[in-house]
Amino acid sequence: MKIDQYFQGQPCWVELASLDIAVSKPFYNALFAWDIVDMPIPHGTYSMFNLEGDDLGAMYQLPAEMIKTGELSQWLIYFAVEDLDNTLVDVAGAGGTIVRGPHDVGEAGRMAVIMDPEGARFALWQANNHMGAQRAGEKGTLCWVELACRQPKIAKPFYSHVFGWGTRVTDMEGMEYTAWQVGSQEVGGMITMTDEWGDMPAHWMSYFTVGDCDAKARQVVELGGAICVPPTDIANVGRFAVVNDPNGAVFSIIELKIA
Repeated sequence: MKIDQYFQGQPCWVELASLDIAVSKPFYNALFAWDIVDMPIPHGTYSMFNLEGDDLGAMYQLPAEMIKTGELSQWLIYFAVEDLDNTLVDVAGAGGTIVRGPHDVGEAGRMAVIMDPEGARFALWQANNHMGAQRAGEKGTLCWVELACRQPKIAKPFYSHVFGWGTRVTDMEGMEYTAWQVGSQEVGGMITMTDEWGDMPAHWMSYFTVGDCDAKARQVVELGGAICVPPTDIANVGRFAVVNDPNGAVFSIIELKIA
């Protein structure tokens, strides 16, 4: 499905910071059939994930100095905002931190990287010439984003203040699950991390649609990645798995149930 517009608070882009982009490129090309289109930027190359001419996301090589300071391969989710500067005022007022930016990205738009009160990172995007991902609702595209945190009573008012999100709380197999809403559309969710998560920090997770979760999980391993959470059914939703790419970046794949 083609996308031509994003509204305040909708996930609009994903970006992979890679420890070794020469390893990441063939992995994602084989796994999701993404074409990789390199674009020169002032300090290197920005590699677009592309499907039949439509941009879906991107990746870049982590600079050596960032790797030396302990930065790891990781995905970053961007959320659309109508006015970046006004949203940054809301971020500060709600207890968030500006990690990087705000700054212009050529003529494409303006961005900033944010850390929420518990330390989970995400990005804000005010579009100009590039709105973000141009497809959704099909295999290989971003379909869901999820916050894992330990203090939902802090996270809920923070994100509602920053993005104007509504919430819907449900019971998911004995666990409270919060869905984030932009108007009537559910765009993501939130789960509470328990002691079983160990010392893992709060974080945002990207989910990509696949046709066969089990087969795709096996392919992840064949391509040099690893399975963190094996294929698991979610009642009335589908079947998902949490995986690592060969550089350790974590993401989820999900085979959605067809009603």
